Amino acid sequence: MIQGTARRPFASIWNTIAGLTRCGGSTGATILSTLDVTPAPRPPRNPFRGLSRRARIGIGAALTLVAAIIAFLVIFDWNWLRGPIGRYASAQLQREVAITGDLRVHPWSFSPKAEAFGVRIGQPAWAKSVDPQAGQMARVERIAVQIKILPLLRGQIVLPFLAIDRADVRLLRDKEGRANWTFGARKSDKPLKLPAVQRLVINEGRLRVDDRQHGALFVGTVNAQERAGDKGGRFVLEGKGDLNRSAFVAQVTGGPLLNISPSRPYPFDADIRAGSTRITAEGKVIKPFDLGRFETQLTVSGADLNRLHDLTGLTLPNTPPYKVSGHLVRKGDRYDFEKLSGRVGDSDLSGDLFVLTGRERPYLEADLRSRRLDFDDLGSLFGAAPATGRGETASAGQKVEAAQRDATQRLLPDATLQVDRIRAMDAKVSYRAETVNAPNLPLRKVSAEVVLEKGVLTVDPLALTFSRGDLKGKVRLDARPATPKTDIDVRLLNGRLEDFIPFKSDGKPAIEGAVMARAKLTGTGNSVHRAAASADGSVTLVAPHGQMRQAFAELLGVNASKGLLLLLSKSDKETPVRCAVADFDVRNGVMTTTALVADTGVVLAKGRGTVNLATERMDFRIEGDSKKPRLLRLFIPITIKGPIMAPKPGLDVSKTLGQGGVATALGSLINPLAALLPFVTTGEAKDADCAGLVSEARQQGAPVKVGQTTAAKVKK
Repeated sequence: MIQGTARRPFASIWNTIAGLTRCGGSTGATILSTLDVTPAPRPPRNPFRGLSRRARIGIGAALTLVAAIIAFLVIFDWNWLRGPIGRYASAQLQREVAITGDLRVHPWSFSPKAEAFGVRIGQPAWAKSVDPQAGQMARVERIAVQIKILPLLRGQIVLPFLAIDRADVRLLRDKEGRANWTFGARKSDKPLKLPAVQRLVINEGRLRVDDRQHGALFVGTVNAQERAGDKGGRFVLEGKGDLNRSAFVAQVTGGPLLNISPSRPYPFDADIRAGSTRITAEGKVIKPFDLGRFETQLTVSGADLNRLHDLTGLTLPNTPPYKVSGHLVRKGDRYDFEKLSGRVGDSDLSGDLFVLTGRERPYLEADLRSRRLDFDDLGSLFGAAPATGRGETASAGQKVEAAQRDATQRLLPDATLQVDRIRAMDAKVSYRAETVNAPNLPLRKVSAEVVLEKGVLTVDPLALTFSRGDLKGKVRLDARPATPKTDIDVRLLNGRLEDFIPFKSDGKPAIEGAVMARAKLTGTGNSVHRAAASADGSVTLVAPHGQMRQAFAELLGVNASKGLLLLLSKSDKETPVRCAVADFDVRNGVMTTTALVADTGVVLAKGRGTVNLATERMDFRIEGDSKKPRLLRLFIPITIKGPIMAPKPGLDVSKTLGQGGVATALGSLINPLAALLPFVTTGEAKDADCAGLVSEARQQGAPVKVGQTTAAKVKK
């Protein structure tokens, strides 16, 4: 008690001095210096002072847990997680996934790293039935990945490093569109989205893509890495192999990956070659590596646009060699090919188009035009080889096809229609050609509106503008049945005979006048030739009036004296064409005449015959009768036989033998002058009922107007 009591005065004195010092007064400092007394140091502040006992226990437990986690991570064997990770991934991907090698994790960094060895991803259940040799979808010797923690906290995924070593990947899509790269309920056509990768390495990758829906098979290798060079290096992705048995090489290069950012576009170049097809691109990915959004200046060239199907899955027409360029923009499921320009064969082509994917069938819409169309380039659309003469553009294969066509003298192409491709796509295409180069036709313009929907291809309207007259109509191809069906209904309005029969004598047309026609046919077959060979319908041609060189008209009746004299004298005398009608009934590919009449001022000619569209041969017989008395009238029918491409005119001399026999008998029995009687005609042939013939033709659909009939037009 005494000690305790004795301490209190000293404590009071000390507190007084200290108070004076804190107040800044000099008195306290003077006293302290006089007494030479140093105040005792203040004890350290307890950080837990003021906390409740429960709070102190909680903080201690948390610190202990952190220490335990750190210790656990140091001594933990990550291979223990291979099974749980594999089972979780299998459930998510709906197929077997396993890590058969080591699983290594390096967490002590702001960019932790993980490595998995021996990764295996199995095929979906249906794959075995499609391809028993499919094996596993993917086998990867090593996958290594790093991720940045700080950007991840901001919602951005940035991978400083991603390496894939010795991967063997087998991608498979069946004819129904099921793809083994579709996981769960996600759509297989969804654009690929990858995080920003600052260093990507693919070593000795093997890739097999078996796309049975599009009929494409690729087998090759893939490698990727960053290479030193100009501008700090560049990223290079290379693929080599075979695509549908043709050599395939692809190289994609981009800017350095080191400074890549999810907020900046990433530039790239691409060069892809598949057989004769080449695609070059120079563009940028708007948001790396979201491949659903990019734009590029694209150039595509090759031997045939149809061959792009293997690379794009689009059904494009057969064409001669081509080269087109434009600006390609992808926004998700939409591809816009803007300001397209280039050449297809010997024709220029320009316009815009877009493609929509992510649908049951891709959809293409285009507005295309040509300043100058080379007409033979259109033949390729139907499987025919283009012209191969000097200055013409054709591939090596098309030159072989053209040689075979010329050797067999066939007109209708027999290339098999790819009905599966027609059923797999929808389209709407508008095309027009401002001028046309067609040496053997008076063709000036072409336009067509094409719609492809659910396996039905319709060209309506189809319009061909001649120097005089128009051909208009509709074509419908139904590719839904096992054997496609084709319907054609076309009409020629206000045409001119002299444009389609360009024969001239002394610079003047041999025949002039209006001509109208209609063809309405239905056929089945998977090529133009096979559809024509089975066609049913009718074909009608009408020339309601006109003028003709009399010399040629006389020869229709084989009036040797008059016709030859006119020809030899180079007479330009003309005779009216009162009417000319050719009407055919078409059954099972054979066109048979129901009417074949040409009525001129001096000769009435009638005929009959057939055109076999299967064999592409014709056989006609024409007999003419004079309307005026003629000497040396030979009763010889004119024949036209042979291939459609090269028919040969001739004379049926069987009747001449009879005519000559009568002359011989008369000469021997009566007198020599009587022998001339069989060669003399009194000209008893009457005018044909042109009004009736034209009326019947009009009922068959020939676009003849009442004002165009003979009564109104024929010159007397």
